[in-house]
Amino acid sequence: MIQVEGLTKYYGEHAAIRDLAFTIGQGEVIGFLGLNGAGKSTTLKVLGCVLLPTAGRVVIDGHDVVSNAHEVRQRIGYLPDVPPLYEEMTVGEYLAYVARLRGVTARDTTARVGEAEEKTGLREVDGELISTLSHGYRQRVGVAQALVHKPALLILDEPTSGLDPRQIVEMRDVIRGLKGTHTVLVSSHILPEISQTCDRLLIIHKGTLVAQGTEEELGRKMGGGGSIEVEVRGDRARALEVLKPFGAVDVDRAADGVVSLTLRASPDERPRVAQAVVGAGLELLRLDQGAGQLESIFLRLTHGQEVRA
Repeated sequence: MIQVEGLTKYYGEHAAIRDLAFTIGQGEVIGFLGLNGAGKSTTLKVLGCVLLPTAGRVVIDGHDVVSNAHEVRQRIGYLPDVPPLYEEMTVGEYLAYVARLRGVTARDTTARVGEAEEKTGLREVDGELISTLSHGYRQRVGVAQALVHKPALLILDEPTSGLDPRQIVEMRDVIRGLKGTHTVLVSSHILPEISQTCDRLLIIHKGTLVAQGTEEELGRKMGGGGSIEVEVRGDRARALEVLKPFGAVDVDRAADGVVSLTLRASPDERPRVAQAVVGAGLELLRLDQGAGQLESIFLRLTHGQEVRA
């Protein structure tokens, strides 16, 4: 779906991004991570045909973003960091307006608007003015306008910005629901949401792509990083004995016969860990990938240690 080669963008003498190269397959959900000022929004704007690149080549669904920008725009849906909303319109009116701008026929507009509202949970506010909506619903309208014309590629720049915890969970469900039907490139500062939503990660730092791959792949490349959270019912000493061969073990909590531990090992070891725990006669209550792995990877990559894919 996306092929990027040597992508560079200068603002005057400042290089916002330099020599980026990556590919994204059809139907993937990709997380695009970086600190403020790393070049995320600039990259997304080039992919969205909002900015021209200084150098390099970007091809989306077989079309070059410079020489075939019109064809590219027909195939993408773009949500910038500030949703482009007309507050004097109702939700339904606005989405119908965007659909027509995107080339949807008058005959198909009502159906497309209904589908976009269904995917983003906007059915109940179809007749409400956008100016009266909460921030969370405005973000949903922003996503809906990006997908109302059924684009092959969705580019979402900080879709969870400013949302409360409940709204973040709801937006996560919206993005998950798009997987397969659309290719999705999503930028976010909410690391747990990226971890739970995306298939692969692209991490950019100071305008340069420093890593790409799945969370597990990046953990291995950084020296076998990662952790596994284990909760068992049984003897504490026995649990430590069983888990010790896999790596360093920390006991987080032990009460009422239940022991919660963090094992410093690759999440790929989970099947073997489960087998060992059950084989030792312990009752396995929970076995999860450590929640802090992506945070650890991100912090290490953005403080000078690079891991090339």
